[in-house]
Amino acid sequence: AMEVIWQGREGRKLSSRELFVLTYGALVAQLCKDYEKDEDVNTCLDRMGYGIGIRLIDDFLARSAVKKCRSYSETADMIAQVAFKMYLGVTPSVSCSSAAGNEFSLILDKNPLVDFVEELPAERASLCYCNLLCGVIRGALEMVHLAAEVTFLQDRLKGDAVTEIGITFLRKAEDRKHKRNK
Repeated sequence: AMEVIWQGREGRKLSSRELFVLTYGALVAQLCKDYEKDEDVNTCLDRMGYGIGIRLIDDFLARSAVKKCRSYSETADMIAQVAFKMYLGVTPSVSCSSAAGNEFSLILDKNPLVDFVEELPAERASLCYCNLLCGVIRGALEMVHLAAEVTFLQDRLKGDAVTEIGITFLRKAEDRKHKRNK
């Protein structure tokens, strides 16, 4: 059970998850004030998420007691069914979108990070509001030696029917290091 840590204006108690969502909204709003270009906000959110991801992986491994994943598809399922459920309370569906078996889509019917957001302002059309999530996933994967590109493919805030995060596994991160040393 989430502990209650803050009381909303209407006297309703907010969970720490709701508080995080509100704080996240304030963060994005501040970044939009600081940066004129959406691309810069997107980059900043990705970088922050990456920093969170590399720290969060230890907490995740300790709390979930998962064993080592043997394949990219197991890893994608783990992210959706265990990590998203644990930290955001939702379970995206997973589909593999490449014959090579290294590209996956996480489809979110509901994205709790946008609970309090109606739509993006017109002048912020290329803002990727939830880009922090991409950074978190990328950072966490890198810590378990999996290099990946993580991007938003569809976004409800931009009028898409669903929110879709694409994960492309590049190769094991250590393969890259060995090649560089030779």
